[in-house]
Amino acid sequence: MSASHPQATAGPHRVLILGAGYAGMAAATQLAARTRRADVQVTVVNARERFTERLRLHMAATGQQFAELDIPELLAVTGAQFVRGWVTAVDAQAKTVRVDDSRELRYDTLVYALGSVTDTAAVPGAEDHAYTLDGPSGAPALADRLARLGGGTVVVVGSGLTGVEAAAEIADRHPGLDVTLVGRQDPGAAMNTKARAYLRAALTRLGVRVLSGAPVTAVLPDGVVLAGAETVAADVVLWTAGTRAAPLAAAAGLTVDERGRVVTDTTLRSVSHPDVYAIGDTAAIRQGYGVLHGTCQSGMPTGVHAAVSIARTLRGRRPKPFRFGYYHTPVSLGRNDAVVQFTRPDDSPRRGCLTGRTAVWYKETVSASPWPTYRRMSRLPASGAFWPRGGRFTRVRDAR
Repeated sequence: MSASHPQATAGPHRVLILGAGYAGMAAATQLAARTRRADVQVTVVNARERFTERLRLHMAATGQQFAELDIPELLAVTGAQFVRGWVTAVDAQAKTVRVDDSRELRYDTLVYALGSVTDTAAVPGAEDHAYTLDGPSGAPALADRLARLGGGTVVVVGSGLTGVEAAAEIADRHPGLDVTLVGRQDPGAAMNTKARAYLRAALTRLGVRVLSGAPVTAVLPDGVVLAGAETVAADVVLWTAGTRAAPLAAAAGLTVDERGRVVTDTTLRSVSHPDVYAIGDTAAIRQGYGVLHGTCQSGMPTGVHAAVSIARTLRGRRPKPFRFGYYHTPVSLGRNDAVVQFTRPDDSPRRGCLTGRTAVWYKETVSASPWPTYRRMSRLPASGAFWPRGGRFTRVRDAR
């Protein structure tokens, strides 16, 4: 397939954004603000009208309620169109997208931001017997089960940040439950000594049992099997170990990595289809220190960069390479405790960290910042962009 740009089509240039998560909304609001003209049409496709706050899904899993964040309402300010529906197919050659298997949308430029889901296919039984925190349905289903459980044991599989936050939240909100966190690595393994020790002490205070160096080989209806055949009994299993992208990109012929993520060049364009930008955790974006891991912290800047690049291309300018450095790792430990590890750009830990109530305030500021950021973006002049960094809004100007 040719990687050259297509000839101009009659009518407005159609930019289609698939997905309205952290990265997709950043791209949509920023691009719409930059291209308020009759010859550019921005359309966002998403399965739901309500924005999913993935940063708070561990809280939703214990029944906590949050504000209704309406995607069409916000996009209406920008002039971008909204289409509600599930993306069921992408034809990168014909430049079409199927929605709900009943509607076809055409595009000139595609922004692929469909995110990722928990990888329950890698271990037998995980898909059938474990809960996940994927989207707005998984967390409430788990919350309902925990509320009806009364007593018993909950096993959280995956000792990464999602698993740590979920285990701590469940133990904090349901003190009558026994919570066990199972993972290959120690919780907080990437943190410095002080932050890691604080995190482990908090888990101990909450009564969370930790089994490290214990990969799970199978999930049963009543527990999990560890390497070595040891079985850990459980009334509920929550799976947070690893993610994978939807198979749509691979089916469309886009070059993907082993986890189904779209492989991009330095400007966030697909290496096989330059009219497709891939952003957020559905993209394999390589920096000097490695491939970005999917977080809100990195996802929103990829969305902004894609929007700026598209706007530059429409003005006849070349898109610039994407550069990103990590800043922090905020981790909540229940509602009244947290730890924040400050990092170098390559995500390695610095000496500085926050703990306790100060860290709680910091984490809440960061978690609450995306939606106000989108509102700011939607009203921006075409001279700059905002996204949160360390709980503060950082302005990034587009050198024209």
